[in-house]
This record gives sequence, C-alpha cells and structure tokens, in this order.
Amino acid sequence: MQLCVSFFVQVCYKKFMPRKARIDAPGALHHIISRGIESHRIFRDDHDRQNFIHRLGTILSETETPCYAWALMPNHFHLLLKTGLTPIATVMRRLLTGYAVSFNLRHQRQGHLFQNRYKSILCQEDAYLKELVRYIHLNPLRAGLILSHKELDQYLFSGHSPLAGTSEKEWQSVNEVLSFFGTKRIVARKNYQVFVKKGLKQGRKPELMGGGLIRSTGGWDAVKSLRKKNMHIKSDERILGDSDFVKGVLEASSEEFENRYRLKEKGFDFSAVVKRVSKLFNIEPEELMLPGKQRQRVLGRSVLAYWAVRELGMTETDVGLKLDLSQPAVSRALGRGERFIREKKLKLIESQNA
Repeated sequence: MQLCVSFFVQVCYKKFMPRKARIDAPGALHHIISRGIESHRIFRDDHDRQNFIHRLGTILSETETPCYAWALMPNHFHLLLKTGLTPIATVMRRLLTGYAVSFNLRHQRQGHLFQNRYKSILCQEDAYLKELVRYIHLNPLRAGLILSHKELDQYLFSGHSPLAGTSEKEWQSVNEVLSFFGTKRIVARKNYQVFVKKGLKQGRKPELMGGGLIRSTGGWDAVKSLRKKNMHIKSDERILGDSDFVKGVLEASSEEFENRYRLKEKGFDFSAVVKRVSKLFNIEPEELMLPGKQRQRVLGRSVLAYWAVRELGMTETDVGLKLDLSQPAVSRALGRGERFIREKKLKLIESQNA
C-alpha cells in the first residue's frame, strides 16, 4: 500500500510540477529529440522524410544554425544543433509547426502531430560532441531500419552519409565535425568511420539519455560510488556535462534571468528599448518602426531587434510583427545588431542609469 501511494505521489508530482525553463545561449550545443504524439508515426513514407529534410535545411540555412548530426526514425527524430543568432526554440517552433501543417494536409488528418514539448539537452561540446554524433547516427542501425554499417553509408535519412562522403547536405556542418577526427579530410573521414564502427559493439548509451545525475557522472556505477564516498555533484536533467559544466551553465542562466528581471524593474519594455535606440541613432521612434533601406535605419532596427530578443527575451516572431519583418529577416537583423553592438561596445542601459 505504501509503495502504491509513493508511486502515485511521484506521478502526480511529475505531472503537475512546473516545467523548467529551457536553457539556451549563442554557441550552446543541444541534443534535441521530438516524438510523435502517443508514439504515432511522424514519417509515413520517403515523401514525408524528404519534406522534413527540406524544411530543416531551409530553416537552418536561414537562421545560420549549425547542425552536427541528425537522424529520422519512424516516430521521432534526433538533432544535434548549435545555437547561432536565432534561439533554438524559434528554430524548433518553425520546424515543428510547418512540418505538422504539411503532414496533416497531405494525410488528411487533424490534431497534434508531435508531443507538446520536445526534449532539449544542453551538452558540453568538447567532452560529448563526438559521442553524440555517433550515438545519433547509429540510431537507424540500432532500430533495425538498416542492417549494416555499409547500408548506413548509403542511408539518406541521417547525417552519417554526408560525413562518410556518400551524399551531400550543404546545410550540415560536415567540416566542423570532421575537424574533430583529423586535419586532412581523407584521414578525418577514415577516423570517423573507425569511430562509428567501434560504437556498433557498445549498444545503447543510457548515460547520454538518462537523468541529470546519471549524465553528470557517467552512469549508475559512478553514482553509487560517489554516494558511498558521501560526495555530491551538481546535476540537472536539462544538461549533459560534468559537474563544473552544469554549475557554470546554471549560473549563466540565472544571471541572464536576473538581468531580464532587473530590466523589467527599471521599466525597460519594448517601448523603452525603442526610445534608447532612437536616441543612439538620432532617429525618431516612429521612423525607427518603419521598414527602410537607409543604412542608419537598418542598423538601428537591427540593434533594436537584438536587444528585444536577447535582453528582453521576446520571440523573433513578436519582434517581426512589431517591425513588419519576416522571421528570417529578424534572424539576419540579429546578426547585424550583435556585430554592431560588439564593435561599438553599446549597452542597453546607459552607465549613469544602471
């Protein structure tokens, strides 16, 4: 009876506890998994898969988001992405929404296609990138979709074949991944293939997918050993990395949250940012809100977009609606704004008011 009550409490806690905010920042590496609702298939045939790949490539190119690995499974997919100028949440919202609409139209269905919330794990790049690339690309083989490493080289629905040199995907960060395996492409590809083949014997890697504590220690054996020694480590289910990495990410995330809170305390909403940028560029607020090709106005609107997204936490979609810009145009504006801000060492809040 006590066991049943305990289980019921755990289920209710997981169901009704508030979700933790996603952690993101420029340069952050994310392992993303999105599943079909109730484990239903999200790819019924190759047409669906090609549609998804085309949308993925277009969005990643427009947002300048590096992709290191990817794999399509019948009822879910894996992506290994690095945050560029566009938040990963924006990239995923565009990808999932666009694909779901096209899928439903083609298959004459209604309702949600994906589970409400995709899984995103922020990863320690230097320690886990190679392991994650191999883990993701071996998924079709582990699931029995293909039967051999040779077939994997020709498989068109994962990022392995571009790395192996048997297909091309302009939007995939092939050179970046191969650089972890050697300075010369031929040697790097050979070393990559050897690395992948070694993974065939390892089977599944629960330490890459398990709870935060397991990830931070490298498996249950390590967890038990630390407990026996009465040692404590920092862990978080949203992060894959060692204790110091987890601590650093959480501290940076907390600092970003506190900064946004301070801005709200000071009354820095979108209108306040518009006034700040208008003063910096000597442009009337009304003119700043209007599209135009004049260099000063373009730069001003780019700085406005960057501060609105990065400092206030607004979505690119919301900023686009206010500035009459498409989402891809907002992404490009963020890049211009960031470069200009760094070059001129600008601050949203002037020092005398900070």
